[in-house]
Amino acid sequence: MRFLFKTDYEDDIRLFPHSGYVVSYGLLLAVLLIAPYVLSSYLMSQLVFVCIYATVGVALLILTGFTGQASLGHAAFLAIGAYTAAYLQKYNVPFPVYFLAAGALTGLIGALVGFPALRLQGIYLVIATISFAFIVEEILARWESVTNGNEGMRVKAMSLLGVTVSRDSPTFYFLCLAVLVLTIVGTLNLLRSPTGRAFVAIRDSETAARSMGINVALYKVKSFAISAAITGFAGVLFAHKLSFISPEMFTLQLSIEFIIVILIGGTFSLHGAVLGAIFIVMIDPFLTYLKDDMPGIIAGLAATFGAGAQSAGNVQSKVAAFASLNGLKGAIYGIIIVLFVLFEPLGLYGRWLKIKLFFQLFPLYKRATFKRQKIYVKSERNR
Repeated sequence: MRFLFKTDYEDDIRLFPHSGYVVSYGLLLAVLLIAPYVLSSYLMSQLVFVCIYATVGVALLILTGFTGQASLGHAAFLAIGAYTAAYLQKYNVPFPVYFLAAGALTGLIGALVGFPALRLQGIYLVIATISFAFIVEEILARWESVTNGNEGMRVKAMSLLGVTVSRDSPTFYFLCLAVLVLTIVGTLNLLRSPTGRAFVAIRDSETAARSMGINVALYKVKSFAISAAITGFAGVLFAHKLSFISPEMFTLQLSIEFIIVILIGGTFSLHGAVLGAIFIVMIDPFLTYLKDDMPGIIAGLAATFGAGAQSAGNVQSKVAAFASLNGLKGAIYGIIIVLFVLFEPLGLYGRWLKIKLFFQLFPLYKRATFKRQKIYVKSERNR
């Protein structure tokens, strides 16, 4: 067990607390770099989506996890980034230019959304961001001269340094991985800065933040802008990966999926954004397995335990019908949210921390170690 003794302020904001982090992250990065040469194209495609979803998860963590501002409109920011890339491509704008332009435009719109949201909190802020997402979806469907409406837009393969990069190539995967790594490192440095500490202070108590001289309105707008800009960058990669975008791809369900990413992974952890992205990307393969393979397996088990051919066939048909229900994916999301809220509010990364601490302190581990103590002053009890 390693004990860290901090002797100055630099130790408290060190990027890597000790050399063990450097070794473990280095090994992980090495595995990710050789992954395109040892994994199938399907698994590589899933890894690309993990990188994109994790990037959006980190962006949402900045706004929700670290600043305490709820949002169900990040699918709209993703759409703005994707459509900006597709539109500028028609004028042969190079990839680096429209990549940065998508992030800048999305960040500007995020700041504009943040201004009216300054007077809103809790469920009212959620409603406002949902309204923004509906407005963007309607604009994408109606502004046909720019977005082609419901017909959608084709996204050509990107050209990087004069070389065409296919969406299934290792180069595109490395690009998505680089964006994710830079986003995580940049967010870590942001949280170590005065701006990041102001975000956390606002999340914990706006009253206390104001008493310390923090301009709460300014930092809320900054948080919206930074979060939206990062989501816009992810939107460019998302558009290139799908090669076709249309308004119905950026619905409220996609925003809910982003919320599930940080809820499952861990609301206050950048590691959790990656874990949540892996979990959410694996939902669709699980549903495919449930629909195609599970009915036959259950029918075979029924036959093994003495069911006749007709009974086994009925079981198979019923399981197949259940697996094909339209609302099954939404029901799974709902069950997952309820289970994590009730039994593991800290998410997958929180569970990993508990397991690690259990073995470090065994047999002296206490179950209440991770319980957050909430102490309010009288003026905050009714907030």
